[in-house]
Amino acid sequence: MAIKEFDVFVIGTGNSGKTIAFDCAAAGMKVAIADNREYGGTCANRGCDPKKVIAGVTDVYQSAKNLEGKGLTGIPKIDWENLQEYKQTFTSAVPAVNEKRLKKAGISLYHQSPKFLDENTLSVEGKTVKTKKVVIASGMVSMELKIPGREYLKLSDDFLALETLPKDITFIGGGYIGIELAHIAARCGAKVTVIEFGDTILDGFDKDLTEELTEISRDLGITILLEAKANKIEKLQKNYRVYYETEGEIQSIKTELVFNTAGRIPSIADLDLTKGNVEFEKRGITVNEFLQSTSNPNVYACGDVAATPQPPLTPTANLQAVVLSANIRKGNTEKLQKIVVPSVVHCVPQLAMVGMSESEIEDSKDKYQVNHKRVPHWFSAKHLNESNYTYKVIIDKKQQTILGAHILASNAGELINLFTLAINQKMKVSEIKALAFTYPTWGSDIKAML
Repeated sequence: MAIKEFDVFVIGTGNSGKTIAFDCAAAGMKVAIADNREYGGTCANRGCDPKKVIAGVTDVYQSAKNLEGKGLTGIPKIDWENLQEYKQTFTSAVPAVNEKRLKKAGISLYHQSPKFLDENTLSVEGKTVKTKKVVIASGMVSMELKIPGREYLKLSDDFLALETLPKDITFIGGGYIGIELAHIAARCGAKVTVIEFGDTILDGFDKDLTEELTEISRDLGITILLEAKANKIEKLQKNYRVYYETEGEIQSIKTELVFNTAGRIPSIADLDLTKGNVEFEKRGITVNEFLQSTSNPNVYACGDVAATPQPPLTPTANLQAVVLSANIRKGNTEKLQKIVVPSVVHCVPQLAMVGMSESEIEDSKDKYQVNHKRVPHWFSAKHLNESNYTYKVIIDKKQQTILGAHILASNAGELINLFTLAINQKMKVSEIKALAFTYPTWGSDIKAML
């Protein structure tokens, strides 16, 4: 059989991989794309989108609970099976729609993770292919917990696909995924435990706000065990027993299901990168400012799998795809812009951040102004009877520009976008205060935060 040859071979069918494939095909290049899972990537199939659909119902539930007796006479009941059916309306068609669009664009499709044979040769589906350029946009996978009984651990994919919700669930890991799923499960009626190795949940977010969110989570009924190291899972007749070490003692809990939410790592283990002369590190493929491999100039990487300073988030991948696509088609003409990228944890309330944290200015606090306040009495929260609303804003005293913002509120994800705009555009505090915002809205609150 003749060896097929391509101009560009894209590994990964998420937003970034598809963008690059479509752009290159439209430019007349011969393009192939491969994925070892459903086409469409993590976000659309088993990540951001389905999670947000399910979390959206719990948002409504919590809002109703806050307003019970203040215009509402009852709290709605969450029907998990019905909710899963609704979620399917967003996810079920994703793979087929993506394959159809890619085929229509003249792109060759493969359903396996390729392996490098050399710098320009791949093995995929038992076939050998040659390509001038390789784009790695394979995203991330769950980090394996190397403890006895790890074969019993479920993943976030499994949680989002549960036909029925267990009465008792344990999450090992208190990062984004663990906390978001814990809040969903707790509001849907499950008894929830989170086992976190560190001294705080959501490491990397502002510690004052994560401590506040920890207490909010505990008030919701979630048991959060900090500085606790899970070290064994044991299968019982119907349930599981999770053993963990805390303060030098081994303790255990019984649970119906236990999930590994300890974090995610770049999905590169199956690619045989060494054969392709592709250097990599803990954060992913080592790339230069053009998103090009530093060791193999024929290889590019973007999104979660690229070792860049930007956080591994969907918006980052989308921005990087535009840069990488231009560099593939036109030569290395585009560089990554140095911008701040916001992050949000979709629990209730949401926790969002952008830019610098207070820990980063520890040694030079005299140069900065830190505005930190709990404001549940502000109208935005008060008219919804919400008891949680806290902000922390970091301002450069000399330049009078915003350097960082951290918000704990039901609408933090939208608020942080305004701060992201202000930081990236280097707007001065006076310029923001001079603007007129609609009132009463959450967005109008940012002027008071400055």
